[in-house]
Amino acid sequence: MCHMKTATVRQVHNEFGKILFWVRNGEEVVVERRRRVVARILPPAGRDTLVMPDFMGRLKATFGSKVTPDSQTLFDEMRGDR
Repeated sequence: MCHMKTATVRQVHNEFGKILFWVRNGEEVVVERRRRVVARILPPAGRDTLVMPDFMGRLKATFGSKVTPDSQTLFDEMRGDR
């Protein structure tokens, strides 16, 4: 279920990162100029969440056994900070 948020043209201009964050999280954003709706920003159809690539799978496919357990620990630590 999408929740609709409202932003002004000025907010879109000044706080685009924040509005893009809303859209990436599935929110629909209505853009208003002088209290009139001028645009809608929608998340892409068919994608409910942001899918992160499997970096360890790519490393193992590329380098095989050269990927050390230390690199796995490093990636686990990096993923925990998200």
